[in-house]
Amino acid sequence: MAPGAVDIHPISKPSAASSGNGAVKINKYSSCITEDKSHGGAQAFLHAIGLSKEDLSKAQVAIGAIAYDGNPCNNHLDALGKLCKESVQKEKLIGFQCSSVGVSDAMTQGTSGMSYSLPSRDLIADSFQLIIEAQQYDGAVLLPGCDKNMPGCLIAAARYNRPTVIVYGGAIKAGHHKIDCPGLGRKAGDVANIADTYEAYGAYLAGKITDEERRDVNENACPGSGACGGLFTANTMSSIIEVMGMSLPYSSCTPAESAEKEQECLRIGPVIRNCLEKDIKPLDIMTRRAFLNAIAICNVLGGSTNAVLHLLAIARAANVELSLDDFKDIGAKTPFLANMKPSGKYMMEDLHQVGGIPAVLKYLLDNTDLIDGDALTITGKTLRENLAGIPELDFDKQDVIRPLSNPIKPEGHLRILRGSLAPDGAVAKITGKEGLQFEGTAMVFETEEAIFDAIEAKRIKKGTVVIIRYQGPKGAPGMPEMLGPTAAILGAGLGKDVCLITDGRFSGASHGLVIGHVVPEAFNGGPIALVEDGDRVTVDAVENTIDLHISDDELQQRKTAWKPRPYKHSRGVLYRYARDVADASQGAYTD
Repeated sequence: MAPGAVDIHPISKPSAASSGNGAVKINKYSSCITEDKSHGGAQAFLHAIGLSKEDLSKAQVAIGAIAYDGNPCNNHLDALGKLCKESVQKEKLIGFQCSSVGVSDAMTQGTSGMSYSLPSRDLIADSFQLIIEAQQYDGAVLLPGCDKNMPGCLIAAARYNRPTVIVYGGAIKAGHHKIDCPGLGRKAGDVANIADTYEAYGAYLAGKITDEERRDVNENACPGSGACGGLFTANTMSSIIEVMGMSLPYSSCTPAESAEKEQECLRIGPVIRNCLEKDIKPLDIMTRRAFLNAIAICNVLGGSTNAVLHLLAIARAANVELSLDDFKDIGAKTPFLANMKPSGKYMMEDLHQVGGIPAVLKYLLDNTDLIDGDALTITGKTLRENLAGIPELDFDKQDVIRPLSNPIKPEGHLRILRGSLAPDGAVAKITGKEGLQFEGTAMVFETEEAIFDAIEAKRIKKGTVVIIRYQGPKGAPGMPEMLGPTAAILGAGLGKDVCLITDGRFSGASHGLVIGHVVPEAFNGGPIALVEDGDRVTVDAVENTIDLHISDDELQQRKTAWKPRPYKHSRGVLYRYARDVADASQGAYTD
């Protein structure tokens, strides 16, 4: 191994790169402008940026890092992209760095900026499809960091369908409290993370912690670069990418600021060359079996509800049949095993230390039928072949992952609910700690600010069903996340006594009895638009039902009185998004 290299975990290496003179023409796309004499202008421009005559015969690879300075999930990706380019160039390929837009979910929570988060997924997909197809690149190495980056990259890869490797930017390391915070049950030295900042605000509103304690959480929760460190949306999607076979083993759990992440980037050249020479394309990998594997691992880990929305959209881009019923069926037979935040104890770096996603996959492959090990991956090998020789989980020495004999919950935490309040479906995140049924009285809100005011005024009591509506893909628009309200309710000590229902989304950091993605949304006249304060609402996560208990006559009267609302925007990206977006039960796609 080269000096300074790190190989803490074994990674199956692709076969040695050949000369590229075999049956597959690895520069089949770029050659249309580099070899065709009629494209002298393109060749002149390539010479202008430093390519030699010999370089024009090499395959061209996009190095697409979603890099920008203003977000710790992304501010290190340009440097990782440079390492990937270095590795690609060593394989006698041409690497061209490029980028896309990004929106920080954590920073836009509770602001108008959150309406841009989900639309950024589709804009990322559009931009990478655009540059890779327009510039005639032969393949791509894509480096996502924040939540919507990952599905945006997969949607793009499915559309252009050229050899592609995903390198996840990695998770942030845990922060630590500097002072005692008894109102949150924490003491100096205890682990802190981004979700704690939102719960701290709720506790502050409820008078449970001081402003000094609140500031301590904010100042120490996030110690450096990397995506939010729990099993939130970014790490859920990175795990899904690895299980689907679109990234190298261990990519999803290797910390952002680590020698191992740098080594992953420096190993990527042989991997993408292998994909080019064997013509291994995203649609060869992202098959229905890969999507079903993804749903299974999401339930095993206790992943984000956003995975439902994103997998539906990615599957549509890949022309793979997938529906809410697949999530319901797989969830019913898949145990929840990971003791990870937001509802558990551990962070992504802790999972990495006990063997990462490969160790979890190996355990599931050896002991269940939940994972299809014959699915192809970017290494050119199957998932099962990649896991050969992987160390097994040691249940005597770790409790990040529970054994099958002692699950946190015997079935998956993602529940697909239907009923009179959500005829076309809703998605619940039920870990079992919140209870499996809830009956309460509705209190209706249409803004997050109004919920914070109600918490501060102590108007939200035990037995309240908080309804936040007009937060759907069209109504908000952009289907914003409700992390602020859920965390504030938890911080106020009402996590087990209040249910929150919305046609918007929840952050992967949200936990408690939360139900989102209600379809039809309020903007389209769904029943959630007709709920009034004081109505009785029931949720049953055993029977998978969600119901509004009013008479048929009353419901009809409210429907008659309801009036459609205009789009909030008449021009620009949010107008176009609201006009074109499909409902949440179909993944909120826009094309």
